[in-house]
Amino acid sequence: MNLIVHPSSLSGRLVAPPSKSHMQRLVAAALLADGESWIRNPSEAEDCWAAISVAAGLGAEIETGTDALRIRGGLNPRSEELDIGESGLGIRMFSAIAALHNGPITLVAQGSLQQRPMTGIANGLSQAGVRVQLNHGCPPVALNGPLSGGNFEVDGSLSSQFLTGLLMALPIAENDSVIHVNNLKSRPYVDMTLDVLQQAGVSLHHKDHSRFTIPGGQRFQPFDQTVAGDWSSGAFLLVLAALTGDPFLEIDGLSNTPTQADQAVTGALLLSGAKLMRTETGIRVDRGRRKGFHFDATHCPDLFPPLAAYAAFCKGPTRLTGLHRLQHKESNRGEAIAAEFGKAGIQVELNHEKDTMVIHPGPIQSATLNGRGDHRMVMAGTVLGLAGAPMEIKGADAVGKSHPTFFDELSEVGAAFGRA
Repeated sequence: MNLIVHPSSLSGRLVAPPSKSHMQRLVAAALLADGESWIRNPSEAEDCWAAISVAAGLGAEIETGTDALRIRGGLNPRSEELDIGESGLGIRMFSAIAALHNGPITLVAQGSLQQRPMTGIANGLSQAGVRVQLNHGCPPVALNGPLSGGNFEVDGSLSSQFLTGLLMALPIAENDSVIHVNNLKSRPYVDMTLDVLQQAGVSLHHKDHSRFTIPGGQRFQPFDQTVAGDWSSGAFLLVLAALTGDPFLEIDGLSNTPTQADQAVTGALLLSGAKLMRTETGIRVDRGRRKGFHFDATHCPDLFPPLAAYAAFCKGPTRLTGLHRLQHKESNRGEAIAAEFGKAGIQVELNHEKDTMVIHPGPIQSATLNGRGDHRMVMAGTVLGLAGAPMEIKGADAVGKSHPTFFDELSEVGAAFGRA
């Protein structure tokens, strides 16, 4: 789908969508629980439907409703091949869980995930005797367990998602485990995993997120949990509120629990001069004087697209640190931001030695942007169009991966869109 985004003034109230990161972890925990769990406020994101499908394939009995899921757990695979779609978290997390099974299981991927490296999974699971086969280091991931526990050394410099998988799987492994983690990034996502495990009655200990001690032979307890609002998608809504609110736009549904890495967007906005105020239900953002700012996004790399789009409208350059975290996303987001923003007249400098991206603001020019099959790039292009100049966005339907109703909800508060 190609969409034309027109400059617009937005007013009213938007509700952040449910967090796909939180929901996928809850689905995994419900699969492993002994009994019936409820997940309320479920996400409609494509990644979450993939997680539901894989959990069902691994043995869960799942009933879906408009406002809740009912999941009866039980690891008893129904198929030797499971499709995880394009979910990076899903393939890394469910690989560890599927490896608990004493037999062959293959996780297949779609889209850009087919080219993303998965050697961390193979290196990690092979330490416990699990046989793993990849396709030139990429999916599909063919597993033959069982994963029975042991000692693990994990590189956390590029992603914490495989660590999440081990933390989910090892409590029910036969033996105790110890995980040593080197150079962990995205620590808040690990905290989210630990919160979900606590809600499911799982016990483990860690020392400064670098050494995890996990007793084996545990049982996950069923739970009744509500999926938190998604700060990753909410970051784009907050940025739009700061740029296009007339007189203001309020974003509801964003709480501080469980911990989410992208809550840090509020700090970046405050650094730029934006005015934020907590209300009874959300966050109100008023237009302020916007200035360039310096922000370290190493632990929250999904903030690069919304903050880069916001920086295009600030006075003076903005420097974002953590560039190396962008290479293995749905697109190479560093290169994608530089190329696509350049079409709209915004100069973006990438300095790999200093690990920085510098955005130089300037007059926004109307352009045709390629969404590159990346939901975050489509959303960033939408910010440029709504706050700057008309943009045609190719492949706008990629937003379905995380926020399927993104354009419909923006239309309700005044955004103007047209079909190309």
